[in-house]
Amino acid sequence: MQYTTLNNGIKMPMVGFGVFQIPDLEQCQAVVEEAIRVGYRHFDTAQIYGNEVAVGKAIKASGLPREEFFITTKLWVSDFSYEGAKEEFAASLERLDMDYVDLYLIHQPFGDIFGAWRAMEELYKEGKIRAIGVSNFKSDQLANLAAFNEVTPAVNQIELHVFNQRNEERAYMAEKGVVAESWGALAAGQFDVFSNPVLVEIARKYEKTTSQVMLRWHLQLGLVSLAKSVTPTRIQENFDIFDFELSAEDMEKISSLNTNTTLFEDHHSAKAVEIIAGFVGKSF
Repeated sequence: MQYTTLNNGIKMPMVGFGVFQIPDLEQCQAVVEEAIRVGYRHFDTAQIYGNEVAVGKAIKASGLPREEFFITTKLWVSDFSYEGAKEEFAASLERLDMDYVDLYLIHQPFGDIFGAWRAMEELYKEGKIRAIGVSNFKSDQLANLAAFNEVTPAVNQIELHVFNQRNEERAYMAEKGVVAESWGALAAGQFDVFSNPVLVEIARKYEKTTSQVMLRWHLQLGLVSLAKSVTPTRIQENFDIFDFELSAEDMEKISSLNTNTTLFEDHHSAKAVEIIAGFVGKSF
């Protein structure tokens, strides 16, 4: 495993396993247990995913020390306030059946993020969270939060894949010491990514799959990536990216695939705000 060091000195595994859209708790626990068997130690869940309980049970069932794992969960928009963050973090800890989490994120850049962040800063100082960060923040939103609070986010988890490489934003995060973590590292299988001619050609060269090539591309750029599968062979495949290295030429070919195409709405758009607000019964 390779690690990156966060701005507070905490080490974070660069290859993680996500559990988005695995709501069935029995299945989720089994999938996480398989991922642990394969070698994953970094797991990413969220309040809104509804499967924190399953992740916690899988960690317990492994019999491995809690310290071997890096566990991330996220606060949802419905609880973005000082009091809401305190209460919901306690609820997440209970569902996970843990004494602390390694990384706690504000899931979306909307609502009372300042109130939530102040609560998270306190929980961080109390040692209940080893690092705090954000998700889906654009550069101006990240700068705003950092400038007017004491603790700079350690991580910004964003949509990042070969078709949406976020070069300027990644450069800004690097300048400010914020680690870029990729959700949607495999572009959610959209845009015919697995049969993309450039990726297929590179994969054949290394006798790897297109998924492995994309995840290796993230790793060599110094990006933390999250991948998800419920299929044991795919789980193993997505982890087996440490035994080859892409050439500079192949890295450049993959970089050329960038079209700044998002899987969702731009999180800086009015429509994105309205979509997220709709999840918590708010409207404009």
